Order: sequence, then C-alpha cells, then structure tokens
Amino acid sequence: MNPDLQRILLVDDETIYLNRLAKALRDRGCTVATAESAETAPAAAAELKPQAAVLDLKLPGASGLACLRELRAAWPELRVLMLTGYGSIATAMEAVRQGAWDYLTKPADADQILAALERDPTQPLNEAEIAPTSLDRMEWEHIQRVLNDNDGNVTQTAAALGLHRRSLQRKLRKEPPQS
Repeated sequence: MNPDLQRILLVDDETIYLNRLAKALRDRGCTVATAESAETAPAAAAELKPQAAVLDLKLPGASGLACLRELRAAWPELRVLMLTGYGSIATAMEAVRQGAWDYLTKPADADQILAALERDPTQPLNEAEIAPTSLDRMEWEHIQRVLNDNDGNVTQTAAALGLHRRSLQRKLRKEPPQS
C-alpha cells in the first residue's frame, strides 16, 4: 500500500456501489470518507484531508467535473480519479484537462482504482495495459453518450441513432461489454 494514498474520498450517488467500494478500500488499509453528491464532498474532504479522491462523473446536482474543480482548488496536490458508467474519449480528455489524475469506466474494483491512482499518468502504458476496445463496447459507449446528450430520452436517442425505439430498448437492457 502506497503511504501517499491511505486517505481516500469516494463520491458516488450509487449508494450500494459506494458502500462496497468503501469497504473494499478499507479492507486494503485505506481510511475512507464517502459523499453521495458534489455538494457534500467538500465537507467530507475537509474532515478527512484526503490524499486521493474517486469521483463519479455523473452526480445529482453539480457534476463530477464541478466537484473535481472545487476539490483541486482546495487541495492542488490531490490525486483525483474519475469514474463513469458511460465512458467516452471526450469526457476522459475533459476530466484530465481539468486536473484528473486518471479515468476509469465502471464497474471498477478497488484494485483497479488503487492501481490507477498509483500509476504515473505521464508514463506511457505498456502493451499489456493497452487493450483494443471491442466493437460491441464502442457501440455501447456511443449509445450511452447519445442517450446522455438526449437527457435519457429513449425515443429521441433512437431517432438520433436511426434505430427503432424497441431495438434501442433491447440494447439498453444488456450489460455493458467489458472491453
């Protein structure tokens, strides 16, 4: 365990995921504070004085990017890892541009999160860490991005994608492909 990463703030609105991840990190020797919104994160951070933060990109109210900016303003050395259930290159680049240490798509487990926080983002990934994205995963990410752009409206998303609404609903019921 990296001694520079023992105090971690978790911010996610999915309570079950948040609690499971907090327990897994505690089991690995971390001190963890949790918050379920960007608005409650600064108070939790002020109490913990974290060395790292793991933020969900899509939060109720203010976004994870807004939370990232606020936390980085208060703690410039804070390593912030962004998590999201619908990853895209555009959101990853925006998060890193605004000061995120790294970026992972959900579901990410405690070991993946700790590895991402310990990895130096200025160093290139080795070939074992670079896996080509499958066509199914790329399709799923594109659908999620367009769905997000349409504020979750399935009918508008189906029209934008040129799909029948029922076909899109079947695709949305499936679990996201792993890679």
